[in-house]
Amino acid sequence: MSAPSLQALIGAALLAAGRPVTVRELAGVLGVPEDAAQRATDAFAARVQGADLGFVVEAVAGGYRLVVPPVTAPHLAPLLSPPPLPALSSAALEVLAVIAYRQPVTRAEIEAMRGGSASTVVTLQERELVKVVGRSDAVGQPLLYGTTERFLLEFGLTSLGDLPPLESGNFAHLLRG
Repeated sequence: MSAPSLQALIGAALLAAGRPVTVRELAGVLGVPEDAAQRATDAFAARVQGADLGFVVEAVAGGYRLVVPPVTAPHLAPLLSPPPLPALSSAALEVLAVIAYRQPVTRAEIEAMRGGSASTVVTLQERELVKVVGRSDAVGQPLLYGTTERFLLEFGLTSLGDLPPLESGNFAHLLRG
């Protein structure tokens, strides 16, 4: 039996990890240079995309993972676990948007920008979408909030740089359900 190709090893690694894996990690595990791991990952992703296999390679949170394409997810709902969390309220989405675009940010700053309560910060922390990232130098040293890797995963973002410009108002594609 011959040794598996680098693309086959990349695919196996992404499947086995079950989480986003960086090119640096792939290169280290497979003992190849990062540029070779990147080329093989790109080639594997293109091959999978063209083969209509029921899964795709997604670049997210600084790495790559295998996912079910959104078009097939409704057909597989009974098999997918854990069950999806209830949708976030509009207030929670507003608070999350303020944190994502203005981080690090204090609760008082969130409330001032929203013109209302930021009580949903607790819900966002429970869902591991935001976390405390430090303390402000302001009086009382209030907590500073920022987004988490889970935020990137849930919204299909590679990095915060993938957020659409605030002026565009084009946020619908981020809400993946």
